Amino acid sequence: MDGVSPHIIPKHIAIIMDGNGRWAAARGLPRVAGHREGAKAVRRTIQAAIDGGVAWLTLFAFSSENWQRPESEIADLTGLLKHYLRHELNELDDAGVRLRVIGERSRFGATIADELAVAEARTAGNSRLNLVMALSYGGRADIVAAARRALAAGLRPDELDEAAFAGLLATAGIPDPDLLIRTSGEERISNFLLWQVAYAELVFTDVLWPDFDGTHFAHAVREFATRERRFGARPG
Repeated sequence: MDGVSPHIIPKHIAIIMDGNGRWAAARGLPRVAGHREGAKAVRRTIQAAIDGGVAWLTLFAFSSENWQRPESEIADLTGLLKHYLRHELNELDDAGVRLRVIGERSRFGATIADELAVAEARTAGNSRLNLVMALSYGGRADIVAAARRALAAGLRPDELDEAAFAGLLATAGIPDPDLLIRTSGEERISNFLLWQVAYAELVFTDVLWPDFDGTHFAHAVREFATRERRFGARPG
């Protein structure tokens, strides 16, 4: 990220990784080939975040809506998740990456849920990069779940402000993203971190996710550095 002051680099970058299927279709390959290439892009992006001094990186790996896809594709995606956990964990740990997971991990079954918990525990002491994987995650469901927690806790209306509500979300304790990147030319948020990206800068790129690399990552950060951030009128 040459030419970008360390003081301007976003603390937290979130990415909607889109375009695996189109990448595969353009090459006459099955969709799973796009997902496999997308996993390589994940590795490149994690390294780019580490090299750039980014503290937090959140990746939208599997949305709650992805369960509506064909069973064969879901099997391919969950298989890649298993492979990632079993073969990439050592590399993440050695690189000083702390893994956190948000979303309904139980929907992947007990085996994967347990492996995710093990990965989180193993990397809990790392601090070079906080990697948040959004798995079976949906922004609306996150907000509804937070509201249910507030009701279950018996909070009175006067006890519930924005800070208190944020502490009930799946991202409690995680800073809001400064920059949201979406690949593949689509320009929408797609139910991702709806509460948390309220003041994030948005960067959309035509690059399909499997082609995304450190150069594209740096370009998005440079674009962020040119923005004059306006947060509007905020309480307090």
